[in-house]
Amino acid sequence: MTVIFRPAPGAAPRRGDGDGSVQVHMDAASRIEGAKVFAVYGKGGIGKSTTSSNLSVAFTRLGQRVLQIGCDPKHDSTFTLTKRLAPTVIDALEAVDFHAEELRAEDFVFEGYGGVLCVEAGGPPAGTGCGGYVVGQTVKLLKEHHLLEETDVVIFDVLGDVVCGGFAAPLLHADRGLIVAANDFDSIFAMNRIVAAIGAKAKNYGVRLGGVIANRSAGTDQIERYNRATGMRMLGHFPDLDAIRRSRLKKATLFEMEDSPEVEVARAEYLRLAATLWAGVAPIEALPLKDREIFDLLGFD
Repeated sequence: MTVIFRPAPGAAPRRGDGDGSVQVHMDAASRIEGAKVFAVYGKGGIGKSTTSSNLSVAFTRLGQRVLQIGCDPKHDSTFTLTKRLAPTVIDALEAVDFHAEELRAEDFVFEGYGGVLCVEAGGPPAGTGCGGYVVGQTVKLLKEHHLLEETDVVIFDVLGDVVCGGFAAPLLHADRGLIVAANDFDSIFAMNRIVAAIGAKAKNYGVRLGGVIANRSAGTDQIERYNRATGMRMLGHFPDLDAIRRSRLKKATLFEMEDSPEVEVARAEYLRLAATLWAGVAPIEALPLKDREIFDLLGFD
């Protein structure tokens, strides 16, 4: 993974992914081949890790071999699968003074519920480094240890809102970008930025927009209004269920919770979503709105 700066005035132009002054580019050797790769984005705290972990288990129930990669310094993406805060790739590298050749697969890859392989990439110390570097090193290690060769599905669970090329680095590897959003203004505002980021990366990479997964929302009217205005698409819908909240407290996925009508409905929706994604969703080219347009669209005066 390399970081490319915009050329100085008078230098030969280079086609970039967007208007940012710093962009992250993927080394060709880091390309993930043979697996379907999904990058899950959304507003911070919206339930991306819960969605990713339950979706990972749903894929295994369909017979797929799954690898989930958490891309957040909190390294809590996979704790409902592994029942602990797993050490990060950065932790493992620090332990060997960043001599990656000394690492073993078991130092940074952990098997979770349902056989899901779990990796927590971690992140650089606050205010230093680049998240894109961490993602690149993680994929490089996985390839060096041949851990991607028999994987059917890779899910990147990415932290918070997209604000720079480093946060967008998983999009360089993904086939489809998925967005988790609630039926409220803040979530939709974040979604709009992510739509723009995926569109920018689609200029030079294979990633395409897959759609939105409504989460923690009884209704979806605001999301649907945004979808109509931009060309976005709804992929799934999970209401604000107490069973989902309790599953996080129990360090468990919904597939481990005691049977109840609401649990069974949510499981069925995750299985349906996994089957839809595995079958393949056509790419969409949603057009992001200007900030003022979102305010006007969602009823702000």
